[in-house]
Amino acid sequence: MKKHKSLFMILAVMLLSSCAVEKKQNVDTFPDGTEIPAWFSDASKIKLDDQGKQYNILDYGAIADSSALQTEIIQKTIDEASANGGGVIVIPEGTFLSGALFFKPKTHLYLAEGATLKGSDEIENYPFVNSRMEGQSIDYFAALVNAYEVDGFSISGKGTINGNGLKYWEAFWQRRKENPKCTNLEVSRPRLVFIWNCDSVQVQDVKLVNAGFWSSHYYQCNFVKILDLHIFSPHQPVKAPSTDAIDLDVCSNVLVKGCYMSVNDDAIALKGGKGPWADQADENGENTNIIIEDCEFGFCHSALTCGSESIHNKNIVMRNCKVDEAKRLLWLKMRPDTPQKYEYITVENIKGQAHSMIFVKPWRQFFDLKGREEVPLSYSDHITMKNIELDCEIFFDINITEYDKLSNFTFEDLAITAAKADYEKGLIDGVTISNVLVNGKEIE
Repeated sequence: MKKHKSLFMILAVMLLSSCAVEKKQNVDTFPDGTEIPAWFSDASKIKLDDQGKQYNILDYGAIADSSALQTEIIQKTIDEASANGGGVIVIPEGTFLSGALFFKPKTHLYLAEGATLKGSDEIENYPFVNSRMEGQSIDYFAALVNAYEVDGFSISGKGTINGNGLKYWEAFWQRRKENPKCTNLEVSRPRLVFIWNCDSVQVQDVKLVNAGFWSSHYYQCNFVKILDLHIFSPHQPVKAPSTDAIDLDVCSNVLVKGCYMSVNDDAIALKGGKGPWADQADENGENTNIIIEDCEFGFCHSALTCGSESIHNKNIVMRNCKVDEAKRLLWLKMRPDTPQKYEYITVENIKGQAHSMIFVKPWRQFFDLKGREEVPLSYSDHITMKNIELDCEIFFDINITEYDKLSNFTFEDLAITAAKADYEKGLIDGVTISNVLVNGKEIE
């Protein structure tokens, strides 16, 4: 009897150990091995009734007239809500023209189905304020929707924020015709949404279209959920320049889920500062713990981009996505005038089409060492691409300089068709290749 009891105990211990190992193996982790918190698994939506008192802009004198500027009325509604302890600003069905709006603590924005908040195409309706643009803390034009230090800020509803950007696009291309080397900031253009130094942000369900400049910009934010957005700015017949869908700039703990993005620039760009001493400036910093999943990418310069104003990105995951018409799936912009470190980045479970699967090259646009004698080094380390089915022109689009250090890249379970199938793994210090088929031929 004792013998059978001992055998039962041994089997029980083995079973428990096996379950523990299986549970450990099933734990979702970031690329550096740290466990992904449960916060990232919660994609529940904010409800209108849970956002406090509702302030309908019609009650403050707004009219559904796409040609009548109503900035003051809508701002008055926001101010009234703030003075009364907070609440949600409701944009009802109809089109409402506005310049820059500034949301305050405990206020939110809700756009009803059929509602459009339309941005003015006159730049004077966007004041010049302390801001952040292209990796620099500078004075610049406010966005259409602005939230500074508004913890818990949310944008929700089935409506649309329309940047009305055609006039800005045409002005930009005219300036480029006059001066092909002009910078992006030389033509005055507003962003669509700018959220700065806000924690616990949620933006869900709305459409962000026709941005004059970047579509949405998050700077120094923590715990941000961007859920089921439709972000679009055209690449033809008039290209909408610099209309990045989502710019994450010194942000941590971000979930981008279920979004559609098609813009005439990068879809998701990780930023954080630029310049030869960018890593020493307090206003700059890293992007960490970013998950992009279940998204669809239409035309864009890249689905996921590190740079060009970026100093440190770590624990970045893009997974379970579809890509169509992207110029690049993953773009690592190696900026030779900025010290950079891109590490622990995983792109997995991707299907679709792109011009280049991976693109790693120096980014020399507006290069400026600002008197620094030595060129700073840039590093990309622990980059993984796996479980990808892609039709592309170029499989391995990498060409670096002595200032770019690539190490510990993994390519696993790839099925690629490519017009240009060659690769040069000697550019990388430490490459793992497992079950990689390019044009039906396994490479090593």
